[in-house]
Amino acid sequence: MFLAEAVRFSAQALRANPVRSLLTGLGMVIGTASVILVVTISLTSRDYILQQVEGVGSNIIFAYNVTAAGASTSEADYVKMADIDAIRRELAGDIIASTGVMSTFDGMLVGGKQREIKIIGTDEAYKPVRNIVVSSGRFLDQSDVALRSKVALLTDKLARRMYGGETGALHQVVRLFGLQFTVVGTFHEKVQTFGQSEVEDETILIPITVLRYFTPTERIDPLYVQVRSPKQVDRLAIRVQEILTTRHRPGATYRVETLTEILNAAKNISLILSFVLVLVSAITLVISGIGIMNIMLVTVTERTREIGVRLSVGATPREILLQFLTEAVLVSLGGGFIGILVGVAIPLSVRVFAQIRIPISAVAIVVAFGVSCLVGLIFGMLPANRAAHLNPTEALRYE
Repeated sequence: MFLAEAVRFSAQALRANPVRSLLTGLGMVIGTASVILVVTISLTSRDYILQQVEGVGSNIIFAYNVTAAGASTSEADYVKMADIDAIRRELAGDIIASTGVMSTFDGMLVGGKQREIKIIGTDEAYKPVRNIVVSSGRFLDQSDVALRSKVALLTDKLARRMYGGETGALHQVVRLFGLQFTVVGTFHEKVQTFGQSEVEDETILIPITVLRYFTPTERIDPLYVQVRSPKQVDRLAIRVQEILTTRHRPGATYRVETLTEILNAAKNISLILSFVLVLVSAITLVISGIGIMNIMLVTVTERTREIGVRLSVGATPREILLQFLTEAVLVSLGGGFIGILVGVAIPLSVRVFAQIRIPISAVAIVVAFGVSCLVGLIFGMLPANRAAHLNPTEALRYE
């Protein structure tokens, strides 16, 4: 019996019991679709997490002074604006920008109520380093910082509360520290950090050279450095640590951190999650394979006389084995093919209707198809082997 004949006989046998064949393959449909969807969900989650982390700022190093428990500290230990200038000079060829943040609070009238609003002092480099999006107007420029201009930017949410919208806030005058500041723009973070960064919902940015006059101590917290290449982040983090340490008194402690550890942790979490979900899908495939094996065993029992007739007219055990094994593989492949269609159709539908980019892994499709073949071969072997080793005489007598 050639393979083509085995396929033809197997297809005829499956068409003879369409409902049974459909229900048998249903497990493979669910299992295969699960594998693709699990990998798709894992990739989407990983990309989203990495996008959120990188959205805070790509290739970022941030540093700040820390005081150990029981240790004394001095105003001279704090990171200063001069430290930012030193980092810009010494690392000029390796970094894109460096900036710093000084923060304080001031009372303002918002919505008819007096509220404490966060005031951040920074410079023109803050926008590219922290991926700040200017919604209306402009950002701080070099002349604002150099000339100590009394200009300000409001967060979008604060602008809406005070003036009804982003554009409505432009050219308005706000009073900070008893002085009048002209609003030149509104902004928001590219990725929402939900208050985990220095930018809060109600925040005002002004030039750091102006804010310095209204803070008792010059303290940059944190200092940001944006590196040109991800490969240089760890090396330059060490250099930033060295620069800060050498510029301050012995005993002053500085914590220098990067997003690399967070990114690696996110990737590891995604990998573990993918492994667990794929394992669950594999269990589904194994269960569906056991279902195929059980149905094929029942089929062999029902067709015992047919097998006896084939053996008595010259069919070899190998040909009987091939026929029933082909039958199991056809059921498995049919269910796997439909499962692949379902697993791909769902993400594509989300892309079209929800306008969300969802990656579809070609590797997952190939793996799902290959697993479908293996399930049919492995779990079809026992029934096919039983059919091939039936005694022709006993098989003909079977009722």
